[in-house]
Amino acid sequence: MSIPQPLGGPIWTKPFKVFAVFAAIGLTLIAIRFIYGLGAITNMSNGYPMGLWIVFDLVIGTAFACGGYALAITVYIANRWEYHDLVRPALMTSVFGYTLGGIAVLLDLGRYWNAYNIFLPWQVNPNSVMLELAVCVLLYIGVLWLEFLPTLLEKIGFKKGLHFVNHLLFVFIALGVWLPTMHQSSMGSMLIALGAKVSPLWQTDLLPLLFLLSALIMGFSVVIFEGALSAMGFWKPMETPLFIRLARIIRWVLAAFLIIRLSDLIGRGYLGLAFNGDLRGNMFLLETALFALPLYILASYKHRENRQMLFIAASSMLFAGIVLRFNAFLVGFSPRPGYVYFPAATEIMVSIGMISLEILAFLYFVKRFPVLSFGEHQTKTAQ
Repeated sequence: MSIPQPLGGPIWTKPFKVFAVFAAIGLTLIAIRFIYGLGAITNMSNGYPMGLWIVFDLVIGTAFACGGYALAITVYIANRWEYHDLVRPALMTSVFGYTLGGIAVLLDLGRYWNAYNIFLPWQVNPNSVMLELAVCVLLYIGVLWLEFLPTLLEKIGFKKGLHFVNHLLFVFIALGVWLPTMHQSSMGSMLIALGAKVSPLWQTDLLPLLFLLSALIMGFSVVIFEGALSAMGFWKPMETPLFIRLARIIRWVLAAFLIIRLSDLIGRGYLGLAFNGDLRGNMFLLETALFALPLYILASYKHRENRQMLFIAASSMLFAGIVLRFNAFLVGFSPRPGYVYFPAATEIMVSIGMISLEILAFLYFVKRFPVLSFGEHQTKTAQ
């Protein structure tokens, strides 16, 4: 294992300035939302209470942020320590992704000033799936920051604090595996609670398992995706040997997901809906194709050893997870007649602003904190 080091270099670069502008626009619109209410900048309604912010920033955003979760299982549970160099950047992405996902929940709440009630046992419904989801996400955000604490302590040189935290790290890691397992599966349970409002193409009792498997797929994929972009953007060697070995794990999870997904539809007799030629059927076919393409790539030894093909496979899996969640929560969702929904431009800009904030944080932290590892063995491999 190599030692993580700050990349150094200037912060206020051209890409940083561009993302800062988008972040500023997003923060301005967020301020307008909190001052004038949801109706000022959203198209959400009683028929579509879960709009772009919940679906993209929370449901999709937290799945994107499952890199730390996926690698924690691989490194600490499966004892595959050769992937340890990938843990810290994946963990940092999880920290920012889940933190912004938590903020998105507050944006979506009409009476956000009552959010504190979630911490008052006498005010909550213990049978609510959404309660379990909210509590798990909030706890996991705290756990992620505690797991990331050694990086911050290394930066300031607080050795006693670092020694103390490292001794307790196994507790945080255990919680960091347990909590995402619960809330990622609960996102599927939340859809089950919607019943017939969700199309049979996505409504199934297996949703908790499918959402958990797809979160793992996206988590593994984002490690490769982020690693490839970091290598290109920072002119550093790519972790190709580690990514190749990681791809061998991903293909089995991906195969399991597709087998369960298609077998369930065939068993329930609803696969034919995919060929109706309507929006839902076509979106399902797109979703399935995006999952099937990387399985084809990763099943081939020749393709799996090619860094360009690995990047294509990782990108396809990420887009597949995005489409799956959009389909299940928006495309496949039918409220009572009279309701339609398409996100307002201001809603979209808020989401772009949130993503920009995450990118700004990533750029700052990798340059000023010991996050990325670029050892000699990686340099030799990349040459």
